[in-house]
Amino acid sequence: MRYTTFGRTTGLRVSEYALGTGNFGTGGGAGADPDESRRMFDRFAEAGGNFLDTANNYQFGESEELLGKFLTTDRDHFVLATKFTQGATPQPGISRTGNSRKNMIASLEASLKRLGTDYVDLYWVHFPDDLTPMEEILRGLDDLVRSGKILHAALSNFPAWRVSRAATLADLKNWAPVTGIQIEYSLVERSADRELLPMAESLGLGAALWSPLGGGLLTGKYRGSAEGRLSDLKTLVHTESTDQKTAIVDRVLAIAEETGATPAQVSVAWLRERAARAATSFVPIIGPRNLTQLNDYLGALEVGLTPEQYAHLSEVSEVQLGVPHEAVASSLGSVRGGAADRVLAPSPPVA
Repeated sequence: MRYTTFGRTTGLRVSEYALGTGNFGTGGGAGADPDESRRMFDRFAEAGGNFLDTANNYQFGESEELLGKFLTTDRDHFVLATKFTQGATPQPGISRTGNSRKNMIASLEASLKRLGTDYVDLYWVHFPDDLTPMEEILRGLDDLVRSGKILHAALSNFPAWRVSRAATLADLKNWAPVTGIQIEYSLVERSADRELLPMAESLGLGAALWSPLGGGLLTGKYRGSAEGRLSDLKTLVHTESTDQKTAIVDRVLAIAEETGATPAQVSVAWLRERAARAATSFVPIIGPRNLTQLNDYLGALEVGLTPEQYAHLSEVSEVQLGVPHEAVASSLGSVRGGAADRVLAPSPPVA
């Protein structure tokens, strides 16, 4: 397992995988029982993983409770991240959801109790709520950083313009900085290439990338009607709903056959190579439901793609950048060639 700092603005040292623990527990109706969760936690730690990602609503708090039990002997070794916005019960009520200072503080106190710790390394605002002013969110996070109850603050599933504005506000007002983003990203969901990932690279934010297998689509298992997120949860999944997605799965399966790796390992190997080429840290969040799936993810650490294989996967999964990026690229191509070069060239110095 390799390590990196989480973005260019922190010294927080994290493993190249984050262990997503949304499947720790069965409070939500599907997931891993405590014993299987413990086996996954121990295996991840044994492989060198130290970055743990949970949320107050995962399995309605059970994920945090299990992590609290697992962390009792070596809390400070791990980088622990949790989130708030949605509430920790099936019917949380109006005062226990959203991003207000009231819910932020109440959610953190409850998470700290479940996790059995007095601080978290990284606290995510899970989703924008379209109500709470960004100033209130940032000021609340700044208070929590100053109190020592959280060490770093970050935004999950926020659009690029809101993250950029938040980073600027925090900088101007000398509040605790926004240190990272968390977004969906995989071979079948690369729309973050348009704005979010270039923004993260420009601002030096860490990027935690969830659903690296597209909800299981990239394993190829749904072509055989295997059970998984699609059959059990029926949410946060991809299907072969477009010709491009079918072509991506076809390419992943072909390269898996060439390399002898599993389709999941090929998909994650592409993501690791993508991360290696980034100007900031991109950290896949792996979310296994059992030890077999975790071992498959860990096996990807030993899989290397040839430049041709990486290029083929990148090309088949490429997204259209849209407005204004394509117009800008076309414009730059025009002004860099022909007579435009002469028009734009600097004038010679006057004698």
